Amino acid sequence: MDGVKAAKRRKITDKSVPNALAQLPEFAEDSHMYQSLLEMEKRLDWTMNRKKVEVQDALARNPTTTRTLRLFLSHTVSGQLWQTGEAGAEGVNFETGQGIPAWSLKVEGRLLELPNQRARDRVSPRKFSTLIKRMIVELDRDPTLYPDGNVVEWPRGPTVQQPLDGFTVRRTGDQPTKVRLIIYLEQTPEQYKVAPDLGNVLGIKEESRIGIIQAMWNYIKIHGLQDKTDRRRIRADDYLRPIFGGEGIMFHQLPELVNRYLMPPDPVVIYYTINPAQIPPERPSAWDIEVKMEDTSLKNRIMVTVQSSKDSTSDLTKLDDEIALLSQSLHNSHTKRQFLQSFARDPANFIQTWLASQSRDLESVLGSGPSEGATIRAEELRRSDFFRLPWVEEAVAVHEGLRLASRGMQ
Repeated sequence: MDGVKAAKRRKITDKSVPNALAQLPEFAEDSHMYQSLLEMEKRLDWTMNRKKVEVQDALARNPTTTRTLRLFLSHTVSGQLWQTGEAGAEGVNFETGQGIPAWSLKVEGRLLELPNQRARDRVSPRKFSTLIKRMIVELDRDPTLYPDGNVVEWPRGPTVQQPLDGFTVRRTGDQPTKVRLIIYLEQTPEQYKVAPDLGNVLGIKEESRIGIIQAMWNYIKIHGLQDKTDRRRIRADDYLRPIFGGEGIMFHQLPELVNRYLMPPDPVVIYYTINPAQIPPERPSAWDIEVKMEDTSLKNRIMVTVQSSKDSTSDLTKLDDEIALLSQSLHNSHTKRQFLQSFARDPANFIQTWLASQSRDLESVLGSGPSEGATIRAEELRRSDFFRLPWVEEAVAVHEGLRLASRGMQ
């Protein structure tokens, strides 16, 4: 029962100072400072709540950033004539493949670290295979001489795969080979190529769907194309008229219109040459590719900030409760002070006034009053014999009987 009463107990939230107390000369300066602090706290609470909503919105939208993916291409050779000499042909084993001229192409990739990044903000970099959707290696070789597959494709499967830092393609041969590497990137958010009709108007070639719609809306606002009478209607200018197919469209039709001009992005194409007759380069060739991805570092920092904010909010709530209790205690002390001051000024009049007030309260509790003809006189209340009259016992018996009867019916 104590727990239920505590749960139902009203929480004290009023932290203001009584007006009568604030107007007293000895408390005027302190009361003014306290009220100024309360106003400042209200403004600070509003700012903190607004920032909290902005942080929650940023977490819901998954912050993104642009990182640099450095791609490395290298190759090694084995069993070549310049390696084995003239006697190399005698040591060829066609069953095991030992001694057959061959080469291996290695494709690797890694994300470059951000400059000036704090050590505690660093996270484990993503593997190369998680940054691409699909990769195709095309070998420019005569299929009659080398029938063992001149196109190698790595698609990301629907099931969970082990992340890899790179791929290796091994083929036999001693002739120079041109390699064409086609990579389809995995980007967050999904990127789209904008058709030239719309891209030339907005000045963008590749962007996310939300970014393209935002660019479209910015163009409409800058050129004042929103109808002044019906704000839901977008008017077309000379550049948008061929895209709209008329003089205007409704606002809710913008996403559908933009989708018509979105195409899959162009893949990254890299050319590389393998010459088995020469010693492979000591260092791999490198290319830098920009990739848009989720900013895990910023997201982690925001999560840490949100967690610390929760702890701070808990501490602030406890302090607010303590201030509210002190303010309530101040109210109670002020009421006692007024009570004692009134009694000290005129004790007799104060007691008469207090008794009259208590009498009115008792009449309200008993449901009687002057208009009902059942007023209990103050003189009768002061006499203890009043409660020993014969009708009192009978009234109590009737009341208890009715109460017990109603309980039995339930």
